[in-house]
Amino acid sequence: MTHMPTTHTPKTTTSDDVPAISGFLARAFDDDPMMRWFFPEAATRETGLSRYFATLLTRQYLRHGVCEHTGSAAAFWVPPEGQEKAVPDATTVQRLQEILGDRAPLFRDAVEAAAQHGPREPHWYLAVIGADPAARGQGHGAALLRSGLARADAAGLPVYLESSKPSNLPLYEHFGFTVLTELRLPGGGPALWAMRRDPRPGSAQDQ
Repeated sequence: MTHMPTTHTPKTTTSDDVPAISGFLARAFDDDPMMRWFFPEAATRETGLSRYFATLLTRQYLRHGVCEHTGSAAAFWVPPEGQEKAVPDATTVQRLQEILGDRAPLFRDAVEAAAQHGPREPHWYLAVIGADPAARGQGHGAALLRSGLARADAAGLPVYLESSKPSNLPLYEHFGFTVLTELRLPGGGPALWAMRRDPRPGSAQDQ
């Protein structure tokens, strides 16, 4: 089993880190309402989520985003210049369909619904952030948030994200995000909150 020391300092993610990161992200999102919607079977959810995050990381975010991790958490960001390229290509779509099985149409509809509420202005996008449940409350996610927000602040750009876990909203609000809209995913899916944070030069490291 791949092991990462439990450190809080964000490090740049490489392909060598994919097995460990996909594993703790799978555990991080096990209780996420949207991921439970896509992976309803508890017995196979962790395996499915691990394959899902490994695919996104290797085929999208390592290529076109800014990916960082600590010993127990990871964050995938997409700067403005990478957002058109980060759209899944045909091979990625096929792999995700294989992973999601009969839930693939729900996933596609959810992505399309979220995209309709996406920003049109230049921005940084926080695509994924999660911490292994065993390390929650130890500051891993906060360290990754500060690192990415500092980049956006230095560029003078806002940051967007979507969250389907209500308990995470106060954390994002602490870092300056506000809820733009709440939408219900198609097909009877859970709620999704779109959030935005204005640039605050010099402030991310102070929070």
